[in-house]
Amino acid sequence: MPRNIEEPAPSRPAYFWWLLANGLAICFAVFSWVICLHVFRHPENPRNYEIMRKLKRLPELKRYTMLEAPSATSLGPKELYRKFFSFDGDGQKRLNEALLRNYLVNFERPLLLTYIEGNYRVEAVRPMGEKDFFQPGFAVRARALVKPDEFTDAAPYPVIIEYLYPTVDPEAFSWYKPGDMLYVSKVPNCAVVLHVTKVTEDDEQVLCVTVVPIVYSDYQVGPERSFSIEPPDYFKPGATFPLFK
Repeated sequence: MPRNIEEPAPSRPAYFWWLLANGLAICFAVFSWVICLHVFRHPENPRNYEIMRKLKRLPELKRYTMLEAPSATSLGPKELYRKFFSFDGDGQKRLNEALLRNYLVNFERPLLLTYIEGNYRVEAVRPMGEKDFFQPGFAVRARALVKPDEFTDAAPYPVIIEYLYPTVDPEAFSWYKPGDMLYVSKVPNCAVVLHVTKVTEDDEQVLCVTVVPIVYSDYQVGPERSFSIEPPDYFKPGATFPLFK
């Protein structure tokens, strides 16, 4: 009896493998491009920041002067409360990510750039540690004081600031004491909002605003003392805010 001989499967033409290889290469290139864009556009992500550090591509803070500082409005305690207190949950998280990102990339898109001003009473002072946003430096926690009207003395307002000072001066930390007054204005250091959250004090929710100066010069403390503010070289985007618990 004649045997059935199976015909060999037809081989794929050579161009099939060429197209497949090129398609895979294009997919890999697009994927790599998307990943690189995400890493370099989002330095506020701790993993991305660490990748950029290893690649030696960390963004360097610009040494702004008063004339070069980005234009933005300055808000007092009442305006800060109205602008930021309503943020909560995911909205607050996205806001803080954007604030941190804008600071790290020198406000390439200064949509959320906000300077603070006002009178604040110092409540606590502490040096910046290894787990904080940057080091060396120190942080001052102060409560806003606002006059209800022109005939009434200033009273505590539900806004707290954490003023972060990047400095290598070891003595400046001891120049602020609880009860001292901290007068903040746009000139000369341009303290920008870096992070906002709400904390509970005496069963009352209070807005806590972390700020940091972006103009680097001598910072005056009283009539006779001053210390130098310098841009930090390295940050820890995963640091916890607020600093004072």
